[in-house]
Amino acid sequence: MCVAMWCGYRSYSAIAEWGRYYGQKLARVLGFTHDQTPCAATLYHVLRQLDRSLVEAALGAWAESGLTALPPAAGEPEALAIDGKTLRGRRKQGAPAVPLRSVLSHRVGRTVWQQAVTDKTHESPVLEDVLRGLLLEGRVITVDALLTQRAIAHQVVEGGGDDVMILKGNQPQWQHDIRLVFQESTALAETMTACDTVDHGHGRLEARRLTASTALMEYSNWPGLAQVFQIERRVTVKKSGAQRAEVVYGVTSLSPEQARPERLLRLVRQHWQIENQVHWVRDVTFDEDRSQVRCGSIPQVLAALRNTTIGLMHWTGETHIAAACRRFAAQPWLALALIGITPEN
Repeated sequence: MCVAMWCGYRSYSAIAEWGRYYGQKLARVLGFTHDQTPCAATLYHVLRQLDRSLVEAALGAWAESGLTALPPAAGEPEALAIDGKTLRGRRKQGAPAVPLRSVLSHRVGRTVWQQAVTDKTHESPVLEDVLRGLLLEGRVITVDALLTQRAIAHQVVEGGGDDVMILKGNQPQWQHDIRLVFQESTALAETMTACDTVDHGHGRLEARRLTASTALMEYSNWPGLAQVFQIERRVTVKKSGAQRAEVVYGVTSLSPEQARPERLLRLVRQHWQIENQVHWVRDVTFDEDRSQVRCGSIPQVLAALRNTTIGLMHWTGETHIAAACRRFAAQPWLALALIGITPEN
């Protein structure tokens, strides 16, 4: 199914058609004992009855083994982003939308865990289960504001990892305390370090400044707190001159020695790779939001397989997923080669 997805076939019925197009040769190299690959009805019955948690765990273990086999450079801990995406297409057939939490490697764009959440109010217990299934020691976990919670920070630190967390309205008092630190920047200057970046692209000029401070390290009981930070972002549209600005606050267990402002800013920006490299690709290239399958485990299993498909393409250096799919559609044996299968096998 992953190979068919690489070739641009998105639904289980289209995947079944893809298998039938290539006949006995393809069936044999994929390991089937019959001369034809399964039909759409067979795929439907298999997928809907699978235990999706076991499928997600097995694919996650496979992805984790890849990270272990090819570790990051010395002095650069593995960073993992945790974020969510909702399977919206189910609503068209009367089923509730299903939020999925995914864990993505910053370094290779590979999803190492996925788990469904039945209700956003219950995301914290689900994430705690996810964290228990991950290797945390020596790694950096990045999360969005929704998941910036004391229990999660405690679990990451207790597991031997570090965190980088964004703060918004869900932690109003904590956000207020951090804002006060940077409003007193003159008095607390000796606790602060900063960096600036400027990016050009897509008709915009984007300037960022991250300022980090150790001022609250002795005064807060937030688990593992080493630094708080402020990110000031200003975007200018070159054509019109229109500007917009925002200020974001965050906390981290990384000390100034472990993470200078430049590294903190890089970790925050890389966190959103999970949106650009996985969620957007699933929606646009693989039409996930328009999928109307809702029976049994099919939606979650297909989402897990899409994650696997995208992750392996990133792993092999593909940067333009849609173009790669067109190439594999024309040369399916190249797609088979990604999983170690050649015609001679």
